[in-house]
Amino acid sequence: MTNLDAGKIAPGFSLQALDGKEYSLNAAMKRGLVVVAFFKISCPVCQFTFPFLERLYKRYGGEGVTFLGVSQDDMRATRHFAEEYGVTFPVLIDEDGYPVSNGYGLTNVPTTFLIDSDATVRTVCMGFDRAGFESIATELAVRRKLVPAALFRSDEKVPDHKPG
Repeated sequence: MTNLDAGKIAPGFSLQALDGKEYSLNAAMKRGLVVVAFFKISCPVCQFTFPFLERLYKRYGGEGVTFLGVSQDDMRATRHFAEEYGVTFPVLIDEDGYPVSNGYGLTNVPTTFLIDSDATVRTVCMGFDRAGFESIATELAVRRKLVPAALFRSDEKVPDHKPG
């Protein structure tokens, strides 16, 4: 669960990434839409979800769209997770006590937010939510003026929802 529903304003944050750089939501919003995915490495639904987030990033990341993962684990374990699940977008480390996760009112991971350039939350996906991810893909395609591509292949067994 989260207390940050669509239509509300996302709290700003600034965190260090695996590459040692500092990333802030405010700087990312200046470039356009932001997809922020909170996770824990031990979470099986997070492990299931992140390859699809990577697929979204490969298709729609880039100009006007920033993807950020926010890990609730330490740098070493998170780096291993990113390598194992093929995550190439920036992955940030929430600090001790999870101030950013708590600021978003998270009780479950994964939770993914699509945040507009004015900090308005457009979409919230708690757990794995097929319709939510398809909605994010459609919004990203429209904003990037790209032809939407199917996020899920017909040969994949993808559930409608997996709770986190």
